[in-house]
Amino acid sequence: MTLVREDATSLYEQIATTLRDEIEQGVYEPTGKLPSEAQLSERFQVSRVTVRLALDRLTDARIVERKQGKGTFAAKQRLRHRLDVLRGLHDSIAGQGARARMELLRMEACDVPPGLRQVFAADVTRCIYLERLHWVDEEPIALAQTCLLPEAGTVTFEQAERMSTYEVLEGVLGWRITDAEMSVTAVGSPEDVAQRLRIAPHLPLLVLRRASQLADGSTCESTVFHIRPERFDLVVRSGVEARFVG
Repeated sequence: MTLVREDATSLYEQIATTLRDEIEQGVYEPTGKLPSEAQLSERFQVSRVTVRLALDRLTDARIVERKQGKGTFAAKQRLRHRLDVLRGLHDSIAGQGARARMELLRMEACDVPPGLRQVFAADVTRCIYLERLHWVDEEPIALAQTCLLPEAGTVTFEQAERMSTYEVLEGVLGWRITDAEMSVTAVGSPEDVAQRLRIAPHLPLLVLRRASQLADGSTCESTVFHIRPERFDLVVRSGVEARFVG
C-alpha cells in the first residue's frame, strides 16, 4: 500500500487500517506474527515512532498483542460465555466457530469435597468426580472440576470424554436442568491448576462456580471452572431470563 501523505487521516491510522485488513485476510497466518517495527518502517517509509503509534492503536483495539521479546502478533479470537443462558462451556465455545475440544483427565467416585458439601443435600456424601481440560486452538484455556450426584455412576468414561456435562445430565441420565446458580471471582492460579493450563503459578484466573438444579430444587451437579482471562469474556445480558440452550 502507498500511503496518502496529503490525506487528512494521519499516517499511523492509515498503517493501522492496512495492517488490520491484512490480519482479517489471514496474511500473517499460521503464526500470526507481524513484521518487526524496523521492517514496517522500511515498508511504509515512515519513522519507527509512527509505526509504534499504529501498533498502539491496534493493541488498544485488541487486534494485536505484543509479547515481550517475541514481537507483535494478531490477537486470538476472544470467546464469550453467557451466564444468563444454561449452556455448557464447551458448547458455548464450539458454537462460536472455535476449534474446541475436551480432554477428560479424571473420572472417579469419591467423597464430596468439603468445599461443596453445602451445595448438595445433607444426605449426599458421595459423588462422581470429573476433571476436564478445555482446549481451543490446541491451547488449554480452562480447567473444569465437576461433582455429579452418585446416581451418575452409570455414565461411562467414553460418554464423559466426548459429551459436555449438560449433555450427559440430560441426554444420558435424563435429568431435566431447570436452573443454575453461578458466581464469578478472580484468583491467582494455584500451582496444580497452573500446571494443567501451562501457565506460570499465581497468574490471575477467572473462577466460575456453577451449581445446577433439577425441577424439585435439588442440586445435581457443581462445577468449578478456572479460566484463562486473556481469551474469555463472561457475559450477562440485562433483562433476559436464563434459559437452556442445546
